[in-house]
Amino acid sequence: MPAPDSDTADEPANFSTPVRSSVWRGQGPVVAVVSVGGAIGASARYGASLLWPTHPGGFPWTTFWVNVVGCFVIGAFMVVITEAWAAHRLVRPFFGTGVLGGFTTFSTYAVDIRTLVDTGHPRTALVYLAATLVAALAAVWLAVTAVRRVLAWRRRR
Repeated sequence: MPAPDSDTADEPANFSTPVRSSVWRGQGPVVAVVSVGGAIGASARYGASLLWPTHPGGFPWTTFWVNVVGCFVIGAFMVVITEAWAAHRLVRPFFGTGVLGGFTTFSTYAVDIRTLVDTGHPRTALVYLAATLVAALAAVWLAVTAVRRVLAWRRRR
């Protein structure tokens, strides 16, 4: 069987760096904007946790609201960039994956639940588990519905 980029099996394969560099040329900007956006989103979430700290054993309101607000913004953003605005190819990875992905946090949500259970607050953990899920899904639905209605209203004008 011939080696890649060769006409016969006796010729060495042509493994040159242009193949590798072309991959980074295409994905490099995406990786960069996701990284920068993630740093911004995670910093905003960290700032929120400093402004509104959760007391041991208490309901983790900061993480709850960060996730709910983040889900609302994700819902609105996705409708806008898929149905109303032809965004630059790096807007979605920067804002959707980077900023909002860094801002919302499943890992802290999971740690909060585990901490509540481990410190003897299983009911609070269960309420937090269910309330976050319901509120986050409701926030996405509400944002998608509201933005679509606003866009439809604007088109009729």
